Amino acid sequence: MNFTRWSARLPGTQRRAAARDDRSSVPAARAEYARPEGTPAQPDAAAPEPSGTDTAEGLPGPALDDLSAREILGRLPAPVALLHGPDHRVAYVNDAYEAAFGPRPTGVPAAEAMPELDRLSVLPLLDQVLRSGTPRTVKSRRTTEGGSYTVTCTPIAGEDGVLVYAADVTDHAEAAERLRTSERRHRETAVTLQRSLLPQELEQPDDLRIAATYQPGGTDAAVGGDWYDVITLGAGRTALVIGDVMGRGVRAAAVMGQLRTAVRAYARLDLPPHEVIQLLDVLAAEIDASQIATCVYAVHDPNEGQLVYASAGHLPILVRDEDGTVQRAADPTGPPLGTGGWVHTSGTIALPPGSTAVLYTDGLVERRSEDIDEGVASLARALEGAKGSPQVVCDRLIRSLGVTAEHDDDVAVLVVQHPARTGANAELFHNAALDLLGGIEAAPRARAFATGVLTSWRFPVELRDLGVLATSELVANSLQHGTPPMRLGLRRTDRRLIIEVTDGDDHLPRRRQAEPADEAGRGISIIASIATSWGSRRTPGGGKAVWCEFALPQ
Repeated sequence: MNFTRWSARLPGTQRRAAARDDRSSVPAARAEYARPEGTPAQPDAAAPEPSGTDTAEGLPGPALDDLSAREILGRLPAPVALLHGPDHRVAYVNDAYEAAFGPRPTGVPAAEAMPELDRLSVLPLLDQVLRSGTPRTVKSRRTTEGGSYTVTCTPIAGEDGVLVYAADVTDHAEAAERLRTSERRHRETAVTLQRSLLPQELEQPDDLRIAATYQPGGTDAAVGGDWYDVITLGAGRTALVIGDVMGRGVRAAAVMGQLRTAVRAYARLDLPPHEVIQLLDVLAAEIDASQIATCVYAVHDPNEGQLVYASAGHLPILVRDEDGTVQRAADPTGPPLGTGGWVHTSGTIALPPGSTAVLYTDGLVERRSEDIDEGVASLARALEGAKGSPQVVCDRLIRSLGVTAEHDDDVAVLVVQHPARTGANAELFHNAALDLLGGIEAAPRARAFATGVLTSWRFPVELRDLGVLATSELVANSLQHGTPPMRLGLRRTDRRLIIEVTDGDDHLPRRRQAEPADEAGRGISIIASIATSWGSRRTPGGGKAVWCEFALPQ
């Protein structure tokens, strides 16, 4: 055995002549070990005759060559054990070993006499060390006594034995555990913040069925800034949003929360999707120019059977038709939010009855081993066969893409279904429309039309009368302040009655307090007082739409 590398750690010992002359120690040591046994050493005239080695205190101490292996091992501060033979019988344990684990009898197999080696996962390594002649190390294992050790098993050449050397790493292990606990606490804080900023319960529009899933990255990944939202806009229209803030931790989650709040505020303005994205682009740069975010904002109108959307650097929407064909939303797609200098535009993709749309973040499809387009293609293939409720589709897509609890990135998925209704269920959904022609005589025709339609839909008398009154006020407002073409639309769902009037003028009405002598200005106030909700928006053709809703009795 070569104990040279341990000799510097032995208290009170140093290598022969090392303290006296560094220049002569190396040649002298080489000559000493190279000299054949029994050959006297030749004195070196340039070096004084060594008479022992001084200790740090200046007192003479024993030379390394004068110490036996047992004395050297006994002086080591770390636990050491010598095991001999194929059954690894205990040949020797030093004082440090006994202090750490208690006295151990010699001549007994280690499997019986040294249970701590089993707890440290060392026993299975002993046979491997003997067979291969290669050292093996077990790092930072904890014992029942409360300490943590890194244990190295080294074969003893020609002795059919194993030297077991244990280093106490308790302080290091405790520090590492404190660090892990702190990181875990920070991650839990970020996840809690992230989840609290996401919608706790998704809004369920009349014409759509929606489910969403958010899964944070594995325990080794800091939480990101993925988010989604569903916003009912009124008149049966619904906004769908999904986005991803680049970066990790609480900061990304906080930026995500600000963007989600802004999206809901902008959505209430009922702006076209590209205008909402344009406003978000400016806001993202003001919040933090270093935090880049992607987002797609889409609006579904049941009367049109399509999604109108705008994207800021986000992945394309996928739509599965009733026959299983998957369509991918094409351009327009602009750069991520916060980059500025880009004029966003809106695009459309069909969402007919019986179809399913999927909005998602890059954690679902991005893998280090493949291009992200391949991941999107894999998602499209998985969507082809994904049937069932929106939540079932969510779960199947996540499983098909191999997302597990140990996934290294956050994943958000929003599944939107436009169900095809038949039978009795279809009877709860009706549409009726009338073009308003001929000037002021259009008003009585509109009232007569509304009366006939609401009667055929078998509404209660009170609700029918309120619907006719609202129709009269909306049409009168359009005839007085709007321009042709004008159109009246009535829509019934299983939850509400929707009345909408469109015209060619883009000036939006506002509610105001009319003076007692005023002959006009009370129409919108009347609608606001009798309807469940009302609103207005500009239409893509340059005109406007004014609408109101009545909740149906359940």
